[in-house]
Amino acid sequence: MPKVPIIERRTKVVATIGPASRETEMLAAMIRAGADVFRLNFSHGTAAEHTETIGRIREASEETGKWVAILGDLPGPKLRLDEVTDGIVRVHAGSELTLTIDECLGTAERLPLSFEGLTKAVAPGDPIFLADGRIRLKAKHVGEREVLCEVETGGSVASHQGVNLPGAAAGMPSAGKADMEWVDFAVDHEIDLLAVSFVRTAQDLVPINERIRSRGSDIPLIAKIEKPQALEDTERIIDEAVSGIMVARGDLGIELPIEHVPPTQKRLIRLAGSRSKPVITATQMLASMVHSDRPTRAEVTDVANAIYDSSDAVMLSEETAIGEYPLEAVQMMDRIAQQAELDLPYEEWLRSRVHAAPGDVAAAVAESAVSATRRLGLKAIVVPTRSGRTARLVSAYRPEVPIVAISPRKETVRRLNLLFGVRCYLHHEWGDLNELLVESGAIAREVGVASPGDLIVITAGLPEHELGTNVFEIHRV
Repeated sequence: MPKVPIIERRTKVVATIGPASRETEMLAAMIRAGADVFRLNFSHGTAAEHTETIGRIREASEETGKWVAILGDLPGPKLRLDEVTDGIVRVHAGSELTLTIDECLGTAERLPLSFEGLTKAVAPGDPIFLADGRIRLKAKHVGEREVLCEVETGGSVASHQGVNLPGAAAGMPSAGKADMEWVDFAVDHEIDLLAVSFVRTAQDLVPINERIRSRGSDIPLIAKIEKPQALEDTERIIDEAVSGIMVARGDLGIELPIEHVPPTQKRLIRLAGSRSKPVITATQMLASMVHSDRPTRAEVTDVANAIYDSSDAVMLSEETAIGEYPLEAVQMMDRIAQQAELDLPYEEWLRSRVHAAPGDVAAAVAESAVSATRRLGLKAIVVPTRSGRTARLVSAYRPEVPIVAISPRKETVRRLNLLFGVRCYLHHEWGDLNELLVESGAIAREVGVASPGDLIVITAGLPEHELGTNVFEIHRV
């Protein structure tokens, strides 16, 4: 007989908002269906449109009584075509096509893009991809301001669609003026998380972090891994990205040989987990649901495998942004995750998932708290936290019991929606350690994770001790 799925799902669902899903009624329905984080793709839409969407998300959150996080996704140094004739042209396999940095209106024979470094980034024989990889070109001749290409795979290409130069990095900026304007937008509108696109090295995150801090904010960054260069600096990127990484398989599958994507995905998830950082697995997870109310069996298996590999979150992109069945896509993610979680190797993860440095007090306390739930049959872990760091460390060890985080900061409450197994509640600032312990027990009872007489574990950090997570208390409710 199959196991009955759990009620409280631990894996988080990220849903991208677009024309198909930005109405308040749909947003509320998606929250009820299980969406934990809403992604705004700043590569599309205006500041005014995103401002309106943010207001609707907050309204839907209030209506449903559930905190949801907003993840802003910066455009990054993506190469894009300029304007083409009538907005779209078709190029044919076997024909010749010139890419130029000169201003012109694009045609099937000549396409413009605004990247002065084009001719330095491409050599004869290099592949070039248009339209998210659907069109493949091969560079034949590189001139001073243009590249003559042969069209190997034809198709339709539209204005402002992306251009991929696999492996090229020459002359590419890390964070341009448009990115910094969106960073300011994120701070002004209290966006909860920021994803940085096309990260190549840890240094790419530094100017964005500095801009956020200069504005008096602490929005944490998620590094999107979608360039081959990032795979050479992954450990430092993960260390720099407070909120972890996104395995962005769309561009990664263009920049790398596509058969390399699965092992790369597994390695990235494993590496981020070893450093106690969350992972979002993204792109084309339920792609057939853009036009169908059911996914393929392969897609369902793909989502489940990402969860088995210990992803914190799985993400919907075009499925909820422009798809015909955005609500059904969220419901399907919820169902797949609940079923997959019945077979997760919690005990093995506790032993081997995190590789903490010797002498790391905070990691040792988090590990002890999770271990105690197994040895003593504790019902829950309660984590009072201001920044969310303690909850992140506890989540990294993947306890099988609920993690109930409480915080006096609404920003932290929303941000923790990204973490595996964590549910966070807003609570006033605690006065002293005794008050913190007593109220933690009361909250565990109020939210239904423990009954009077049950044992729970409470773990937190007392900042005056400067040791990070340093409180470990077994408490009877």
